Formats: sequence, structure tokens, C-alpha cells
Amino acid sequence: MSRFRRKSFSALLTVAAAAGLVAGFAAPAATASTEASVGKVVGYFTEWGVYDRNYHVKNIETSGSASKLTHINYAFGNVTNGGCAIGDAYADYQKTYDAAGSVDGVADTWDQPLAGSFNQLKKLKAMHPGLKVIWSFGGWTWSGGFGQAAQNPAAFADSCYNLVNDPRWAGVFDGIDIDWEYPNACGLSCDTSGAEASKNLMSALRAKFGSQLVTAAITADGTDGGKIDAADYAGAAQYVDWYNVMTYDYFGAFAAQGPTAPHSPLTSYDGIPTPGFYSDAAIQKLKSKGIASGKLLLGIGFYGRGWTGVTQDAPGGTATGAAPAKYEPGIEDYKVLKTSCPATGTVAGTAYAKCGSNWWSYDTPSTIAGKVDYARTQGLGGAMFWELSGDTTDGELITAVAK
Repeated sequence: MSRFRRKSFSALLTVAAAAGLVAGFAAPAATASTEASVGKVVGYFTEWGVYDRNYHVKNIETSGSASKLTHINYAFGNVTNGGCAIGDAYADYQKTYDAAGSVDGVADTWDQPLAGSFNQLKKLKAMHPGLKVIWSFGGWTWSGGFGQAAQNPAAFADSCYNLVNDPRWAGVFDGIDIDWEYPNACGLSCDTSGAEASKNLMSALRAKFGSQLVTAAITADGTDGGKIDAADYAGAAQYVDWYNVMTYDYFGAFAAQGPTAPHSPLTSYDGIPTPGFYSDAAIQKLKSKGIASGKLLLGIGFYGRGWTGVTQDAPGGTATGAAPAKYEPGIEDYKVLKTSCPATGTVAGTAYAKCGSNWWSYDTPSTIAGKVDYARTQGLGGAMFWELSGDTTDGELITAVAK
């Protein structure tokens, strides 16, 4: 698999555990798009998925997911030299598809001006006129570039606008998503741009992108003095259509010895390893800062995190390391886990599973239904998920999200 993998992956060490992440809108009437007035189902599509995972834009259609999505976030573009840059040119716009692999059954030709996933997304949008596609920049691996970008927000915004709206792929993208992990805090590297950096960056992007969509994936660290408190997310909120709150990856085998804990708890529970590392804590903290509920999308993982060497069925057990998995130890897709290690219990609004000496936590259609109910009662703008290839071929999880 590519080096960009998940929002958080094996490079996610103990410092990332402390990140709590790890992967209908009010507000600025004059700036934020009216897209924000409808419920959102936002799914990430990874550019590297076309390789080892063999997941292509066509799979979004054949799984039935395309008709359930309101927005696709294409992950990731790079952030380097103070600007936005292509992530993977071959996957993005060069790879050709035969008729069997193409979303509309029409083969690419050698001389067509645009190929790759960009062209396939353009075809998918033609089949689903209401579907929007947003280009996401940064992610766990490439967030280190935002520090330089923050030194000249206007130049960064110009660069990103020119790339997203490049005539070569005109009509593919409806806006930009910023996945900075994390402003004025530590992720794979530590940022010291200051609390105002993210606000300044989003302000410049809004000014440049105008009525196009401007969104951001943000930390879900609900602890006192944690990553939500490190940056002015409230001040930046006036410039974004919505925030994708990464309410997953709170716990995992980056803490190799455990204790076992669900990586995406909706609520707190007795024995939670870190108070404040749960979805509702993040949502309530963001709301308490004055961010409108409708500007917050609840994050859902289409994968699980797991340990091996576990003897205890309930959460809180010790472990010896990361559970084996296909692409990366300690992380596995829902479509695999649902049969290889079926859920044996629930805690804090999510599921867990003990099979042999392996212990996994992940969301199921049932627990997702509970999370969707929570999002509705909280007046949230919808839900987003990471990422499409983790679902079953018939879209079990996205069906639960869309309901």
C-alpha cells in the first residue's frame, strides 16, 4: 500500500494517541456556500486505493454508495513549498481504464485529455448530478507542509485555487478540504504556527474560493487544553462550510500493551483510558466555543483497530502488540472484520470483538445507526467517514449512515 494510507497509520506512535484522533449551516451568509443547508453524507476516497486495494471510482457506483453520498472527499493532495500540489499524478489523472473498469462502461482512449480517477469522478458526477467532489489536502503524512503555507496564506490559497480549478480537470472538483493534523499542535510532526494560523489560512481560502466549498477535517481531542483548544477553530468556522470532526482513532495498538479500548467511542465509559477521548466530548467542546451544530459532521470509521495477545473479552485488557491485518498491523477494514472477527459486545455506542487472542473495535450497521441518531438529536450537519474501500461490496455501512 502507498505511503499515504490512512489519516493515521503505523507512523502513529504514542504521541498520536495523545492526539485523540488518530484519518444545515448557519454562518457567514456572505461567504459560506448554501450547500451547507442540507444533510451531508461525506465519504473519503483515497487515491492510493487503486493499487493494492483495487478500489476504483467504479466501486463507488457498483456498491450503491454513489446514490447515498452527498459529497466525496478525494484524498490527498500534497502540501509543499507553501502551496498545494498533486499527490499521485498517475492515479489522479494518467491511469487509463478499460471498459470493464470504467464507471460508465466506456474505455479510455490513448489520446483523451484527462484519465485516471479524476476522469472517472467526472463521469460519476454526470451519472449523479447532485453529487459533489472536494479535493482534500494534507492528511497525516503531508500535514507538515501547512506550517510553511501559514506563513503566506494568500499565496497558499492562490496555489490551491489554481490547482483545484486547473482547466485540465475542469468540472471535477467543487471545492477544497483542508486536513491539517494539527494546527499549533503535534501530529506526525509538531506545528508552532500559533493559534490564529488555521483561522488565517481558512480566511484566505474563503476569499479566493468564493462560493466554492471550503471545508476542513479537524481534531476530535476533547480533553482540557488539548488539540481543539490549541487552535482557533471557532474563529475559522466563519470561513468554512463545515468541519469534518475526526471522531475516531482515539485508541489503538500504537499503545502496544493496551489497555484495549474502542477507537471510536461515542460516549465515555467506566475505565476509558483517557478522559475526553470520545466523540461527544469533542462535539460538546466545539459547540461550547460557539461553533454552530450544523457546521459539525460526525466522523465514522469504516475500519477497526485491534491488538493481539489479549485474554480479556471486555475493554481494558492488556495486549502484546498490534493484531495482524492485511495492509498494516492493528488496522483492518470492516468488510474483513465482520466475518473474520464478528462483534461480541458493545461499549460507549460502538462495537468490539474478541476472537482467539485478537481484540478489535469497530462500528457496525447497528452502532452507526446509533451514531446517526446522535448526530440528528445534536442538530449536526451530517456525517463523514473514512473511507469508502473499507465497506462491503454492497455498502452495508454507508447504507446505515445514509439512513
